[in-house]
Amino acid sequence: MAVANNIGHSPASFEASNPIDIYRSHISKLLAPIAQKPAKDIYERLSWTQTFDKGDLGLAVPSLRVPPKEASAKASEWGENFPNSELVEKPVVAGTFLQFFFKPQPLTKLIIPSILQKKALFGTNPRLGQRDESDPTKGRKRMIVEFSSPNIAKPFHAGHLRSTIIGGFLSNVYEATGWDVIRMNYLGDWGRQFGLLAIAYEMYGSEEKLQNNPIGHLFDIYVEINKISKPEEDGIKEKKDELKQASESGKDTVILEKEIETLESKSVNEKARQYFKRMEDGDEAALAIWRRFRDLSIDRYKKTYARLNIRYDHYSGESQVEMERMDRAAKQLEESGVSENSAGAVIVDLTKNPKTKKLGKALVRKRDGSSLYLTRDIGEAVKRHELYHFDKMIYVVASQQDLHLAQLFKILELMGHQDVAEKCQHINFGMVQGMSTRKGTVKFLDDILRDVGEKMHEVMQKNQTKYEQVEDPEKTADTLGITAVMVQDMTGKRINGYEFSLERMTSFEGDTGPYLQYAHARLCSITRKAELSAEDLKSADLSLLQEPHAINLVRALSSWPDVVQNTLKTQEPVTVLSYLFKMTHMLSSSYDVLKVVGSEIEVKKARMALYEAARQVLNNGMKLLGLNPVERSYVIVATATASLDA
Repeated sequence: MAVANNIGHSPASFEASNPIDIYRSHISKLLAPIAQKPAKDIYERLSWTQTFDKGDLGLAVPSLRVPPKEASAKASEWGENFPNSELVEKPVVAGTFLQFFFKPQPLTKLIIPSILQKKALFGTNPRLGQRDESDPTKGRKRMIVEFSSPNIAKPFHAGHLRSTIIGGFLSNVYEATGWDVIRMNYLGDWGRQFGLLAIAYEMYGSEEKLQNNPIGHLFDIYVEINKISKPEEDGIKEKKDELKQASESGKDTVILEKEIETLESKSVNEKARQYFKRMEDGDEAALAIWRRFRDLSIDRYKKTYARLNIRYDHYSGESQVEMERMDRAAKQLEESGVSENSAGAVIVDLTKNPKTKKLGKALVRKRDGSSLYLTRDIGEAVKRHELYHFDKMIYVVASQQDLHLAQLFKILELMGHQDVAEKCQHINFGMVQGMSTRKGTVKFLDDILRDVGEKMHEVMQKNQTKYEQVEDPEKTADTLGITAVMVQDMTGKRINGYEFSLERMTSFEGDTGPYLQYAHARLCSITRKAELSAEDLKSADLSLLQEPHAINLVRALSSWPDVVQNTLKTQEPVTVLSYLFKMTHMLSSSYDVLKVVGSEIEVKKARMALYEAARQVLNNGMKLLGLNPVERSYVIVATATASLDA
């Protein structure tokens, strides 16, 4: 474009992906000889402002290693000597800051066509994920994102829900910025509980129920078998307490010991232990049943995840970590002097080093020689590095596991796998309070989505006239309900927990998921009513967009690529969500000023080009969050009362 010609470029800029990098390069080039500073240094320190009254880009003069006492004078000197520019106004001096305001016309003529041309690709930047930004032939960096990771036959609790939403979002962000992303679900699919589950299926299993709802049925029979096993274990514990007292009193304990032995040998838990031993020993009949439970559960999970726009490249799990690999890890820990014996168990004592004292003592193997999660996780991390040669691996796990993962990364480093440890990162999050359905405590993700969908359906029915226009109300309610759940989860910073509220999340008032969907649907409605073609928008005279509402909306749209790039640093969904709500608020206040329907044709085309650019950016942002933007306004206006005319 004309505005981009002969401006000069910074090596760090991505002008093909981010039009505002043209402005950064331009300002840096003009200011460098005045400030006697390298253009590259100036470029890197130009940052977005919090509000438009502070400019479009700001420069803190002290950040260029200017002594504090000289910063104010230097800011005035640089501002005064800044030359006339075709792209930016003369900088405003505010203390030790320079505030740069983009000239509206060049910005509008740069941003709107760029969005309309790139469509879904506007805001993405494939070069950020390259191993070498200057040499694409070296390929992309590889990222593993491990997230969701539920336990088969156990409740899909709030922690799994948050991990699913956050992990899906981060996968999208890294993919949008060029990384080769491997989405991994590390299932809790191994252990004695599967022996218990197999025994439970023999006693209570139903082939029909297993086919229809494998996750729910396995959970139900697991609950039933525990009704037998728990009283048995309680009885054995009482006898053992009695044995201990008898032994301390010097009484004969032979009969008690035989009673305990008989109880244990006949217990459900012993049968489960023996069954799991068969699985560990490779018994094909035992493994076939386990494999069936696992495969059916994964098939069901896939259907549920699809409703959240979540997909996985690989379903891994505890079962996939070979015993040989865990034994090798344990041996390596011992030979390197990292682990030690403690009362028959194997531990890593991290308290001996002042730098790692807070990490405590990590248990690697129990007294009976059985492995623990930590042993498996060590083996799995090394295995993944060997198989995938990743550049970065993210574990999206609740903050309750902070210590466990800190121990894992440190132990990997101590045992000689520093190359693996330094590539690992724990993305943690706070917990959800009060998550329950109308029928009681939440068991599974389907319960959560069903309840929110039902609530959304009730909200839609409050306006019966509009409701009757909806072609598929159940599907619509499901889409809006899922949006409501996901947006509520993303509204605050990850580490903050929140109260699960059906009433709040399904409201069209305030910054909620339904409000975001309404904003997108309203823009789609304006597009249909305008009856303009893509060619009409392409030929629009954008110089007609002179109203402050139009100019500020363009300024907001121009920052979207920077928002995506900044999200790589924050790794917070709220970075994107806050931007989208800010932009939709600006849209909402523009409709009465920037009317399309009824306007003179050239004005109509220009305003429609602006609204279509806004719709595209909103669409891109919602999809990055993992949402399905709806296009029909009447779908969701059951409670939204704002006019759709603009």
